[in-house]
Amino acid sequence: MKLHPRNPGTGAKGTDMSDDMKDDDTKAGGKAEEGAADEAVPPKKTYSRRRLITTGTVAAGAAAVAGAVGGVALVSGGQPTPVIEPSGATRFTDKVVLITGATSGIGRAAAIRFAREGAMVGFCGRREELGREVEREIKAEGGEATYIRADVREAAEVKAFVDRIAGKYGGLDACFNNAGITVQKPLHEYTEDEWDDVVGTDLRGAFLSLKYEIPHLVERGGGVVLVTSSTVGISASGGQSAYAAAKAGVLGMVKSASLDYAADGIRINALLPGTTNTDFVRGTAGALDLPDAVWDTMAKTWAKSNVPGMRRMATADEVAAFAVTLTSTDFPFLTGSQLSLAGGINAYG
Repeated sequence: MKLHPRNPGTGAKGTDMSDDMKDDDTKAGGKAEEGAADEAVPPKKTYSRRRLITTGTVAAGAAAVAGAVGGVALVSGGQPTPVIEPSGATRFTDKVVLITGATSGIGRAAAIRFAREGAMVGFCGRREELGREVEREIKAEGGEATYIRADVREAAEVKAFVDRIAGKYGGLDACFNNAGITVQKPLHEYTEDEWDDVVGTDLRGAFLSLKYEIPHLVERGGGVVLVTSSTVGISASGGQSAYAAAKAGVLGMVKSASLDYAADGIRINALLPGTTNTDFVRGTAGALDLPDAVWDTMAKTWAKSNVPGMRRMATADEVAAFAVTLTSTDFPFLTGSQLSLAGGINAYG
């Protein structure tokens, strides 16, 4: 197997193959709906940066991945991908949980997990067919869920979604604001519409969600809001200007808002997932049309070069389990915080 070096250099951070993005609508031109996270390069060795496999059938897909990810090649190995079983906990019995961007990826996994813990789940996303599938899956397991199509860029749609869920279930207890998209290219190549679309979804969408959730949480006497940011918000790579700006903005917004509403019993925190193996990441890499076996090889090879700790991508179930725990009542003193689940990336200096 030949490794093909790209963009040699030292000391830079690797590029993210994010999952944040949350509502994983993959689109043409490098755009995909959420779940992203930045990957830092591993400890310095005698390797070049941004090495990716380019042999055989993988070559076509690797070229696309090369544009979206990078890092330093590591020795073979890495932690096996775990199977996250249902916890059996019932921390959300009779609680109302609202999720944005839950038709696939992390959001979908979170909706299912919240419902398994007893929550009444209201969620939105732009892809109605997928949303209905998630709703049916939850109900088939005996859970309660309501899907409403809504675009977080549109204030009227966000307000209607939040109010309908609160009205149907009698209020809100916890919110997971997870919707987002990305476009990856050098800054000067963005069109104004592309920039506005990313920032409008990832930052303005999170603002609108909070804006219309907060009154219901105040009326409830408190609650929890978790907003998906990204490690890109604190350590970006090239080609991520719009996404990095939006995710950094989310972190600032979460910090300030947490102080605004702590006295009301509302805790607001940010989730920073590492690169997660979802269709969002696969779409960002231009690999949606490749066979699953080819993508699996690409993903594993990329992770060995870019995740210096675990040397694998996260799974949507892992991130969802973390999100569910963070929005539970287990941590009543936790607010204004940035919680990362990145497999060791943050430990690399």
